[in-house]
Amino acid sequence: MIQSGCQLNIVLVEPEIPPNTGNVARLCAATNTKLHLIEPLGFELTDKQLKRAGMDYWSFVDWCKWSNWMDFIEGIDPSSRLWLIESGGVDRYSDAVFAKGDYFVFGRETLGLPEEMCVEAKKHWLRIPMFNADARSLNLSNCVSLVLYEALRQLNFDGEL
Repeated sequence: MIQSGCQLNIVLVEPEIPPNTGNVARLCAATNTKLHLIEPLGFELTDKQLKRAGMDYWSFVDWCKWSNWMDFIEGIDPSSRLWLIESGGVDRYSDAVFAKGDYFVFGRETLGLPEEMCVEAKKHWLRIPMFNADARSLNLSNCVSLVLYEALRQLNFDGEL
């Protein structure tokens, strides 16, 4: 288990599909990762599908909700490293070097993150490779899992930091 001093952060910007967010919450609970939800959300936090996908893990999730992107940016330490995960990224997620306290930012299921936000991120814009040009995207919760577990691997996820 990752020690509390090296907590990582998952940021979902305007998530739309309750089961995806529920699955991410469950992942965050299992890995002691903080979850940040940025409004508007495409569902109510009382949604049955959200709770079902998260099972009974919500009580173990360290999470917070932000009114919008600017409130989130203003609410975190200015020295925080944000990694934007979106197609077209400069580097593959597996080539980045992650650190304690990093934030991994994922966009909405239907539109992803705004291109201008990604361009502004420059070297912190990462992609997950896809090998079939006809496949539009991967599932949001799968993407979060890939990137989070790579970061945990780099940080020695067996808990012996």
